[in-house]
Formats: sequence, C-alpha cells, structure tokens
Amino acid sequence: MSKKPLDYILFITVIIVSLFGLIMIYSASSIWSEYKFHDSFYYVKHQGLFFLIGLFIMIITSKFNLDILKKKANLILGICFILLILVLIPGIGSVRNGSRSWFGIGSLGIQPSEFAKIGLIIYTAKYLAHNKKDMKDVKKGALPIFLVIAIFFLLIMLEPDFGTAMVITLSLVCLIFISGLKISFFLKLGVLGILGIIALIIMAPYRMARIISFLNPWSDPLGSGYQIIQSLYAIGPGGLLGQGFMNSRQKHFYLPEPQTDFIFSIISEEFGFLGVLIVCSFFFFIFYRMLKIALKTNDLFYKYLAFGLAFAILIQASLNLAVVVGLIPVTGYALLLYS
Repeated sequence: MSKKPLDYILFITVIIVSLFGLIMIYSASSIWSEYKFHDSFYYVKHQGLFFLIGLFIMIITSKFNLDILKKKANLILGICFILLILVLIPGIGSVRNGSRSWFGIGSLGIQPSEFAKIGLIIYTAKYLAHNKKDMKDVKKGALPIFLVIAIFFLLIMLEPDFGTAMVITLSLVCLIFISGLKISFFLKLGVLGILGIIALIIMAPYRMARIISFLNPWSDPLGSGYQIIQSLYAIGPGGLLGQGFMNSRQKHFYLPEPQTDFIFSIISEEFGFLGVLIVCSFFFFIFYRMLKIALKTNDLFYKYLAFGLAFAILIQASLNLAVVVGLIPVTGYALLLYS
C-alpha cells in the first residue's frame, strides 16, 4: 500500500487534548500528591513522561508501512494471549485495586489487556478482510472470530477487569457489525450477552454492590455509593462556566484519587457545562476524523483497522463519562488521554 500523508488535523487535536489532560491532572492531583508524595507535580511528571514517550512512538510508527501489522497479526495476538496468561500467575502479575491485571516494576505498571485491545483489533481487521464473503454465514464466518473474542474476554475477566473486557468486546462487536453480518445474529448475541452479564453479577458480590449503588448510591453513602455521590457533588455546582481552574472542592480528599477514573468530575466542577461540551466535542471530533480516514481507505484491512480503533476510543470515553455522571454502574475505567 502506498504511503498515506499524516492527518495533521487529527495529530494536532490529539496533542491539544493530551496537553489539556496534563493541565487537568495537575489541578485534580496537586492536593493529593502534595499530601502523599510531598510533590504537587508528582502525577504530572509521570503523565508528562508517558506523554513524551507516546508522542515519540506515535511519530515513529506513523512512518511505518502498516502492512507489517497484517502479516504479523497472528503473532501479535499470540503474544497478547501469553501476556494475559502470565499476568494471572502470582509472583508475575501484581494486584492493584483488587485486580491482578498489572506487570509491576517499582512504581511503573503495565496492563497487558491494553495491548490485547489493540492486538485483537488488528487480528479482527485482518480476519474480516480475508473472510468478507464468509461473514454472511454465521457458522463459517462469525463463530470463529467470536470464539477468539470470548477466550480473551474470559482471560481478562479472570483478573478481574470488567471495564476493559466490556470496552474490547463492544468495540469488536461494532467492528464485526459493519462487516455485513445479519442483524438477527446480533439480536441473539445481545440476549446472550445480557444473560452473561447477569450471571457475572450474580457470581461476584462486589458487582451486585455496584449495581445497587448505581440504582441508589445513598443506600450506602460511605461504601459502594461513595465515589458516585462525590462525583455528583463535583458536577452539580459546576453550572455553566464552573468554579474556575484549580478551584475544585471535591479534590480536597472528598473524591478518591480524582486524577484517575473521575477526572471528568473535576473538569465539570472547574469548567462547568462548557468544559463538558469541550471534552465531548474533542472525542467526537477525533472519532469523526478516524471515520473519515476509514471511509477514504480502499484496502479492507486498513479500513477495518481504522474503524476498530475509532470504535475503541469512542466506547472507552463514553463508558467513563457515563459512569462519572451516574448513567451506568462504576466500571473502574480511565478517561482516555485525560486520566
């Protein structure tokens, strides 16, 4: 495939969002990090380092011919599979926030499920491109790829990490949906998925507690409902223009570690509805630019790859925002480019 020019509008947008994320991490974490590490810039320094590393990797990989991803898709998926197995082994994988989903080296933590997310999108894009004609046949086309997705879903749930598992599954289901598979299959899959989620909730009491706290967080205001109540206390006073930058009250040890999953609450409190609108607009614009790239691409693998990454970004951001405003139960998933 011939070399495609860099989408500078998308590139600059991602840089702007990331820089705004750094600013908000400072605002959200300065009190907490000063108390815990005696350095109000502790989290900003770490996030800034990863921002520079990510920027460097993004520029380097933009020079690559992505045909290598198609050729090595099976190998990439195999490596991701091995990493997900290894992280479950005590002594190799480390437990953080009740989930054995990390490889920890000192303060540095790496989640193999994040690599699996990209690896599965690459593999699924290759599978759909090579089996486009077979996708109309459920047994011949759809079942093999859904079996692969199910295996990875179970491995991630063993950690357990329900949020990541849902992001990956929903992203891939959306990707497979546009491949031309019959809608009736997705209706059956939806029913099966609902039954599966109910079973997972019943099997794990903490998930049931999250459901109860979602329906009525004030039933346990100091326990399972604490985070969402404090999040709503942050969002409520934001009004139209917010309390002003650095003027959040909830970051003063009310909202637990506000620089992570609930950073959107601090943005809402300090910048109000205007901040909410800006954050959502940026994500929709990134999604739009990625869809535009996908639709302009003639190669099926590249088309599906762009669609898959676009779906993953939008779904991950949407789930976090929905949790923060109390539309869905807490899933423990960060806000992309901000947290």
